[in-house]
Amino acid sequence: MKMTIIGCGYLGATHAACMAELGHEVLGMDADIDKVAILSSGKAPFFERDLDALIAKHTATGRLKFTASYAEAASFADLHFIGVGTPQQPGSGNYDLSHLFDAALKLAPHLSTPAVIAVKSTVPVGTAPRLAELLQAAAPAGDLVEVAWNPEFLRESFAIDDTLRPDRIVLGFQNTHSWAESLLREAFAKIIDSGTATIVTGWATAELAKGAANSFLATKISFINAMAEVCEKSGADVTALADILGHDHRIGRHGMRPGLGFGGGCLPKDLRGFIARADELDAEDAVGILREADAVNSRRRQHVIDLTHQELGPDLRGKRITVWGAAFKPETDDIRDSPALAVAQKLHDLGAYVTVTDPQALDNARKLHPELDYVENPIAAVEDADLLLHLTEWHQFSNIDPKRLATRTNNPKVIDARGTLNTDQWREAGWITRALGSV
Repeated sequence: MKMTIIGCGYLGATHAACMAELGHEVLGMDADIDKVAILSSGKAPFFERDLDALIAKHTATGRLKFTASYAEAASFADLHFIGVGTPQQPGSGNYDLSHLFDAALKLAPHLSTPAVIAVKSTVPVGTAPRLAELLQAAAPAGDLVEVAWNPEFLRESFAIDDTLRPDRIVLGFQNTHSWAESLLREAFAKIIDSGTATIVTGWATAELAKGAANSFLATKISFINAMAEVCEKSGADVTALADILGHDHRIGRHGMRPGLGFGGGCLPKDLRGFIARADELDAEDAVGILREADAVNSRRRQHVIDLTHQELGPDLRGKRITVWGAAFKPETDDIRDSPALAVAQKLHDLGAYVTVTDPQALDNARKLHPELDYVENPIAAVEDADLLLHLTEWHQFSNIDPKRLATRTNNPKVIDARGTLNTDQWREAGWITRALGSV
């Protein structure tokens, strides 16, 4: 098949490369000329494991090309995926849909023949009818332009695998058994034929799918972090408690790791967007549990600040603190709503000298937080530190021998906010060790 991907950020670039891997001819379109140039050279403008190799492979085969022209994109194919960003509105929990509607308005005048617009962007429920009305009014093809919803469920650092071997495919239509359905089934034929669950539903259910999934995952993370608060008060071990709960097949252990909490561009945004839309629908009582999940997550960051005060005293001015981690999670350079950087910035605001290290995210962190200090080598970063904070669980950090570090610090104290350091090993090496959820 031939298809276009409108919007070549994290979602769009990954989807474009994976569709080429499935054998399709793909044209990625983005209004950012610099981004198009980087992608056309066979690289991604961000870090995602194995994505550079996949883009390079298919720009070389000719299956994958990129453009900044809406007209070229419209003429290239009948199937157009839209994967533009829908960030959280400043000062609000609502989604900012301006990029989505802007892309639709710029594409529509070039749609003179029947076309399917398959939206992957995460939106509040009720967006699809508005978008369909706009497209059909602005496109020369009129009501021959069909809108479909195809939500994504990607995890950063696992995006390629989640695209090519997803848990499920969700296809939402105004009317099932339509041309749009047949076109999307053809696009995903290899994945569907492999046995992947395929759920065909209406627009509204498909729109709710991503936000509901992320809200549940956020609640699961916040639940075990709420239990961590109880464990610290009672002397219990939250890691052992999580194992006990995880052996119940109704609960499961995956995704229930206590720590600093979640961040990134999806879970916080989708949780708050889901709550905001429920409020607009007069269903605010139904999402009370989600509000508490968000509150628990926010408390985790403050808790690390509180533990820092316990170790270094009420006045942090002049204290030297090393932060291991800038990305919101390992194996990415994404710093959106990063818990690690939020803690680092707060400590800086309290007067501490904060040094940050991260295997991939330092360039992005410097741009957003130029007032912090940055060191590439995690061992060198602890030089003369009064306290080490482990805030992003990169395996590079967990694999460091703590004996190599103790003599470099002013005070061998570490707060493991991710629970992935070997506590016994660190204590044997002379470190005073604290971990969230344990005494």
